[in-house]
Amino acid sequence: MRSRSHTDRKSEHIRICLEEPVQALGVTTGLERWRLEHQALPEMSLAETDLSLTLAGKALRSPFVISAMTGGTPEAGEINRHLALAAQELGLAMVLGSQRPAIEDPSLADTYHVRRWAPDILLFANLGAVQLNEGYGLAQCREAVDMVEADGLALHLNPLQELLQPEGDSDFRGLAGKIGEIAAALDLPVLVKEVGWGISARVAALLGEAGVRLVEVAGAGGTSWSAVESYRAENDASRRVAEAFADWGIPTADAILNVRRTTPNTEIIASGGIRTGVEAAKALALGARAVGVALPLLRPALGSASEVIELVRELERQLRIAMTCTSSHRLTDLASALAPAP
Repeated sequence: MRSRSHTDRKSEHIRICLEEPVQALGVTTGLERWRLEHQALPEMSLAETDLSLTLAGKALRSPFVISAMTGGTPEAGEINRHLALAAQELGLAMVLGSQRPAIEDPSLADTYHVRRWAPDILLFANLGAVQLNEGYGLAQCREAVDMVEADGLALHLNPLQELLQPEGDSDFRGLAGKIGEIAAALDLPVLVKEVGWGISARVAALLGEAGVRLVEVAGAGGTSWSAVESYRAENDASRRVAEAFADWGIPTADAILNVRRTTPNTEIIASGGIRTGVEAAKALALGARAVGVALPLLRPALGSASEVIELVRELERQLRIAMTCTSSHRLTDLASALAPAP
């Protein structure tokens, strides 16, 4: 019964994200507060732009990361297949959706099995950090990694979403220390990620003290999971509770700066409402190593891998043009073009 509940929830999340207005209201990514200085004489060609980077010790051809979306249903399995094929073709990293459904019902594991289509990508397994307070430990973390032959493990932070879900968890005590224990014992990169409300300076410091060196900020301004949960509410009162958090969270730009300034050696994946290659360029200029994208890829992934590839290549083209028009040969050069918007 428990695993069926997980499956139903995953299906509902996919449907809501495709059919309902789930963009955050009253809060933006904050990227509009920054600009990249245009160079009318860039003294370089578009062909000289280099999108390559290293993330978690692995060389990648592009800074775009397919961020966590789904798993646990047949439809989700097909989505993950198309995303993985695109990641392999383009040299992207990929973070799987939460594998808790498959830990609790192994018959669902196949919906997360993407290695067969993407043997070379940087791949992260995924579990909710709050599950470390619900009986999960190193054994379950290793099981999630082994299940999908992952290169590392993502532990996602989603306290607001959990508190809005009728089936959610509510005990978040002591998680920083438990995350640190997993990071020390797993012998693989551990990525800690929010799901859409951002990382504060306080949380960045806690993660740094716990030994976490890879963070996905998932700031506010993109998909609002409080909006998503409002559409799943069991009654009007629960819906109004969720709707009260429409403008909750830390804008993506601020979250990037929180992590960069608090723990400068942490590798940052910027995500949360990044919809264009120009916004990606700003996020990279602010200090991100890579850029996560989720919702914009969901509908293409329902269709085919080629549709996902087409969209990512569009983002890459926008990024390359932004780099050329700021005289940025490499992604790290973008920082010198950044200035506050007037």
